[in-house]
Amino acid sequence: MAGYYEILHTVGFEETNLVGNVYYVNYLRWQGRCREMFLKEKAPQVLAELQRDLKLFTLKVECEFFAEITAFDELSVRMRLEELTQTQIQFSFDYVKLSDGLEHLVARGRQRIACMRGPNTDTAPARVPSALRDALVPYSGTPRPTLPATEPAGARDAR
Repeated sequence: MAGYYEILHTVGFEETNLVGNVYYVNYLRWQGRCREMFLKEKAPQVLAELQRDLKLFTLKVECEFFAEITAFDELSVRMRLEELTQTQIQFSFDYVKLSDGLEHLVARGRQRIACMRGPNTDTAPARVPSALRDALVPYSGTPRPTLPATEPAGARDAR
């Protein structure tokens, strides 16, 4: 077990800007996609609850960039459980460029979600479903990759 949930992605032209590097909003999309695929593969029972009254509200999203990536770069988006409370979950994400058998950390992100239940006009905090708690167990408490020695000035202080 790797200690993280991973999706692989090949960057497309539509994800880049006029300069040719990946447009920042795509990193946030990839966080959402990784979370969705995790639910589909590891906690499908939660999907049924989402169709009833469970809601997963995103409270906070962030991403810190260390290097640029461009079209056709191969990317691994790795999600880990960072914190689990009764009603909230915080995930961390590592964006790792895969090239010639090497891995290069290009960005790091976080996402905090709250579990809520009830109709849209009357939602209230709810416990994280046990199926989701159980599915998250293997993805916590593992070391994260470090930045290479050639990181930009100030990047180490920003962590």
